[in-house]
Amino acid sequence: MFLSEEHDHSDTYLSIKPGAGGTESCDWSSMLYRMYLRWIERSGFSYELIDLQEEEFGIKSATLLVKGNYAYGYLKGERGVHRLVRISPFDSNSRRHTSFSALDVMPVLPPDANIEIRDDDIQLDFFRSSGAGGQHVNKTSSAVRITHLPTGLVVACQNERSQHQNREVALGMLRAKLYKLQQEQRDREIKGIQGEFKAINFGSQIRSYVFCPYTLVKDLRTGEQTSDVHRVMDGEIGPFLNAYLKWHAAGEKPRNVSDEENSAK
Repeated sequence: MFLSEEHDHSDTYLSIKPGAGGTESCDWSSMLYRMYLRWIERSGFSYELIDLQEEEFGIKSATLLVKGNYAYGYLKGERGVHRLVRISPFDSNSRRHTSFSALDVMPVLPPDANIEIRDDDIQLDFFRSSGAGGQHVNKTSSAVRITHLPTGLVVACQNERSQHQNREVALGMLRAKLYKLQQEQRDREIKGIQGEFKAINFGSQIRSYVFCPYTLVKDLRTGEQTSDVHRVMDGEIGPFLNAYLKWHAAGEKPRNVSDEENSAK
């Protein structure tokens, strides 16, 4: 019953992007990246790395293709802004910092999905892969970035060895993004809700991960929480996924952010 919506059974793209916080947020994105990899391994799913843009202290962006029955259904509730509160390892004065990263989750659409992409509407950019992949990848501009001009959506793929393969994977991701955009527009018309991401900073998070002055992971939509933050970062996010499915099935009744969460800011 909880996994009966369209595309719930599908594979899914999962993208991580740092927000407000600079180096802190890039490091936070790498922590989330590890968390989801651990959950994928623990849950019996598999994954392919589609795109990974790294920097010295973390990642600037990452996209995974998660494969397995109901991968999208389980992960769809992770879409949104995730907030970290901790004593910064990059601050010589050991001050408390708040960092943000955004997750986007999109289903892998079947080939017959009615999503049209015109050649005139896309801009193709080619660049060298930044990851390991052998001499061929490093010496040729095989990685592909596609910009959808009417919407400004951008996707990239550098996992495959050939430019043509990367282009096909990136087009599949773009189709999935356009599908989600159409779905959100329809939801706004029907329910009058805001479907786009807000700014990746205060006030727009779906979940808080607090390491200091106390330990707490709390979902601000469902109220699901645990003080064992380290276990969550090791991939134990099942209770949060299940709580979202129940909350979503009940009609997504809004919750108020408590004084405790406000003080964590």
